[in-house]
Amino acid sequence: MTTIVRIFFLFGLLPISLSAAEGMPRVVLSEDGKDFLLDGTDQRFYVWGVNYDHDAEGRLIEDYWHDHWESVEEDFAEIKDLGANVVRVHLQVAKFMNSADEPNQRNLQKLSELVTLAEKTGLYLKLTGLGCYHKQDVPAWYDELAEAERWQVQANFWKAIASTCKNSPAIFCYDLMNEPVLAGGKNPGAWLVGEPLGGKYFVQRITTDMAGRDSKEVAAAWVKKLTDAIREVDSRTLITVGVIPWAHVWPNAKPVFYSPEVSGPLDFVSVHFYPKAGQVDKAIAALKVYDVGKPLVIEEFFPLKCSQEEAEDFLAKARPVTDGLTSFYWGVTPQQYEAQQTMEGAILAKWLSFFQGRSPQSMPQ
Repeated sequence: MTTIVRIFFLFGLLPISLSAAEGMPRVVLSEDGKDFLLDGTDQRFYVWGVNYDHDAEGRLIEDYWHDHWESVEEDFAEIKDLGANVVRVHLQVAKFMNSADEPNQRNLQKLSELVTLAEKTGLYLKLTGLGCYHKQDVPAWYDELAEAERWQVQANFWKAIASTCKNSPAIFCYDLMNEPVLAGGKNPGAWLVGEPLGGKYFVQRITTDMAGRDSKEVAAAWVKKLTDAIREVDSRTLITVGVIPWAHVWPNAKPVFYSPEVSGPLDFVSVHFYPKAGQVDKAIAALKVYDVGKPLVIEEFFPLKCSQEEAEDFLAKARPVTDGLTSFYWGVTPQQYEAQQTMEGAILAKWLSFFQGRSPQSMPQ
């Protein structure tokens, strides 16, 4: 290390996204399990990331990474320039499983190349799996499976992903599924829930039949099934699951996936927050429900339902109880948004500029 880098490291000011040339330590839990640390150091790691869930045209990464890899490389460079240290990538079942037990080797190879790109760029990957975002791509054979067989496919998916990625320190974590829910609600026999957002189904059931079981029993069995599959091949990488914070909807709601009965195999908490206008304090109260003694990351955040000023207020109040934030990046820089000269472009440019100015380099540790 150079002298100035050593000084920065000693005083806790070192940018968390280390370059490949300097080495990339794995992110681990502190001894008490309450903080993220860079392996081999006492340096705390604060997640400052983006969801790279689709591009500006709404395409998922597997839709274009074979033919337009240069776009992925450009986007990762732009994400690094924004001051981010984590990229949340969403992987689809249909792209990684040819059948119930046969992984797609071509896409696993491309995932391996993405890991190498992350290492070179100095960005950590948060791999979110089991996506069925494009309903038209979901194989009929997968949709027709009963719960036990579907869970086995999901376990096979994660075993293949973990086998591919386990040796890289650039893998921050495996995120079992985006916004899993249990049975009930409208159209209870369908695996995908609700109306599509931007043509994508982000919410998915893990069962369509409770069969006399309670919510925590089902959630615990599902979490154990998938984490056991990962731990067969990878004993080190952190594991989480990104959930809808129902305490934000119903103030008296208690966590299911992050209850003591379910969360044992999960290393940290991931929740999604979109505060409403005039309700910042309500959102903070809901956030604190998920402060359960594990690192707490706001895995999705954007001023979708509130002003930028309220979003900044929420983040300032959330900072003492959180260990990270993940917003969004869709392949368009703040400068490119500004050049659009539209209201939407101005809003997005302002938000990304704020995000860039609050990167780990400038945030207190």
